[in-house]
Amino acid sequence: MIPLKSERPVRTTPWVNIFLIAANLAVFFFFNVAQPRLAASLPFQVGFVPYPLFHIAEGSPQTALAAVVSLGTAMFLHGGWLHLLGNMLYLFIFGDNVEEVLGHRRYLAFYLLCGTAAALTHGAFHPDSTTPVVGASGAVAGVLGAYLLFFPATRVKTLLFFGIFAHITALPAAVLLGIWALFQVLSAVGASAGKTAFIAWYAHVGGFAAGLLTAPLFRWLRTRRRS
Repeated sequence: MIPLKSERPVRTTPWVNIFLIAANLAVFFFFNVAQPRLAASLPFQVGFVPYPLFHIAEGSPQTALAAVVSLGTAMFLHGGWLHLLGNMLYLFIFGDNVEEVLGHRRYLAFYLLCGTAAALTHGAFHPDSTTPVVGASGAVAGVLGAYLLFFPATRVKTLLFFGIFAHITALPAAVLLGIWALFQVLSAVGASAGKTAFIAWYAHVGGFAAGLLTAPLFRWLRTRRRS
């Protein structure tokens, strides 16, 4: 399933969502197109590697600090065009409505919090991993969790594939994102059992859960500020 367009209108300009998409595209273009020699080593320099953070006592303070900083920098790196465009498609379709509910600054804080929670969830399940994790998937998963919470009945035009056949239909967000979340959970369980390729599935699950749990708080903070 590939989402194409949300049928929920947006009444304000989603400046933060636009900035996040532009920043991800700019970083990818700079390192993968303008400076391709740096692209191969960059994930090991600023990608999130669980081992140093979950074994702080074994490393230096500088190593621990670098691991903490990488929780943020890893969100803006991607492993390829499909990885980047897939994340940005979901962010473009669902992020603007969530930003409208939370407000610009709270949406940015929410996005970064979900991305951090996603990386930590991945690390909690793979504390000994020395493989760098990159991508905005965890933060975007948090946005999807918020969207599911705020707009479960909103219909989303979706491209469905049935083998070699394709069909466009409008699905309620609760159906589309519910199936998406279920797939992430099943894939994470399968990865733990060694049945699927290594993808940070638990980061997706952690980001989605963080979105569901914290989105009401961020919305309450905005309502409280207005009142």
